[in-house]
Amino acid sequence: METDGPSVLLFFIDGLGIGTRGPHNPFDGLEDADPLAIFQDEPAIVPFDGVVVSTDARLGVEGRPQSASGQTTILTGVNAAAALGSHKQGFPNRALLEILREHSIFLQLQNRGIHSTTFANTYTSRFFERRPRWISATTAAVEAAGLRFNLVDDLRAGRAVYHDFTNAALIERGEVVAPRSPDEAGDVLAGIVARHRFTLYEYFITDHVGHAQDREAAQRVLPMLARYIRRVLEKVDLTSSAVIVTSDHGNIEDLSARNHTLNPVATTIWGREREKIASRIRSLADITPAIVEHLTAN
Repeated sequence: METDGPSVLLFFIDGLGIGTRGPHNPFDGLEDADPLAIFQDEPAIVPFDGVVVSTDARLGVEGRPQSASGQTTILTGVNAAAALGSHKQGFPNRALLEILREHSIFLQLQNRGIHSTTFANTYTSRFFERRPRWISATTAAVEAAGLRFNLVDDLRAGRAVYHDFTNAALIERGEVVAPRSPDEAGDVLAGIVARHRFTLYEYFITDHVGHAQDREAAQRVLPMLARYIRRVLEKVDLTSSAVIVTSDHGNIEDLSARNHTLNPVATTIWGREREKIASRIRSLADITPAIVEHLTAN
């Protein structure tokens, strides 16, 4: 794998917007939630000299931002909601899959000579044995570039992480794997970043908790997620790597309703040329172009 040149980790969190203070927001009063605890109309103070950009998830389209169109936009640089004329929930439809097949960030990087890219998440063998009818935007983006998918054996060998980075969900499904602490998972993800020019990681428990309006679960998982990210930042070489955390829409920051919110999302950038990358980003459609420019201009 070519490792010369800068590297980028795109850490995607489903359903995390910039909310307001109050009992509806599980971040309000929650300790150990940095760098995720960001509030509207307050200065964003994040560790490791991160830069926060309030990022438009509505994309100029009426209605509540949704996962399929938002994730497609993040992973391609194409305003998928505008292309469809509406926000698309759930999984990508045929039109969105076509956008992903033509404009996947992995494919764009390949076409510019950057082949050391990976999707850090683990898949179980069941996914391929009983392939679902609908696939996620991340799966489609990986397939568009013909990349290898990580399996549970890769996780055991320290080459992959699961969407539930603690491995609890895998263990519940009967997989023989060891549980991981946030620090242990962060060490693994940082190691993956060190071996690749571009790494994508996806976490979506936040969106599930938001839809369930489960404050207890939110205040349990958010500090663990924050610790996981902090550990990655401690271990990644931020003089040569950039770490970008973003989301597709708001949800968990307002547990007063089951719906997605209209809030902007935070795109937080750490490390190499963070200010320059931040200056490129205004909406979800700017994230892939900013990453491609960063990796190909250096």
